[in-house]
Amino acid sequence: MGQVVPQSELILHCRRRQQSGEKIVLVAGIFDLLHPGHIRLLEQARAFGRVLVVAVLSDASVRSLLADDAGPGPAAPRERRQLPHGRVQRPITPAAERAEILAALAAVDYVVQVELEDLPGLLATLRPDAAVESAEPSSPALLAPMAAAAGVKLVRIPFEPGHSAARIIERIVQLSGSG
Repeated sequence: MGQVVPQSELILHCRRRQQSGEKIVLVAGIFDLLHPGHIRLLEQARAFGRVLVVAVLSDASVRSLLADDAGPGPAAPRERRQLPHGRVQRPITPAAERAEILAALAAVDYVVQVELEDLPGLLATLRPDAAVESAEPSSPALLAPMAAAAGVKLVRIPFEPGHSAARIIERIVQLSGSG
């Protein structure tokens, strides 16, 4: 079972583990409404190192990233599309709860909450052996430019279609009769 830690503590833990030769892997994302696609991504990411760190985006960062006028990538319209009952404010699960859930997964060693604008600094300071992100065509390439700037190897894991928080929300709306 992993731990939810502040960024300063995460860096200390990872530095110690890197000094003992362990490879660190970082995955960053929203992880709202955990689904099989998330689990598979994290399990596959774990294969690239000994220590898996998950950086969970803050609630404000998620709202900014998924807003209709958000700039980075085509994920914004996909995630914020109109549902029959109107807009669904994301994230549904608060960052502290998303972090706690992720830390309970066997594949995860550490979880840290982070603001989107602080992610480049975390990558540069932590210097993981790899940064992993989903290769889903409609996901924003969050880590690609940051990893390149920090000199960190980027690994893109193929997306498994059929799993997304937006689909879960749509299903709940349909089953509730609200749609």
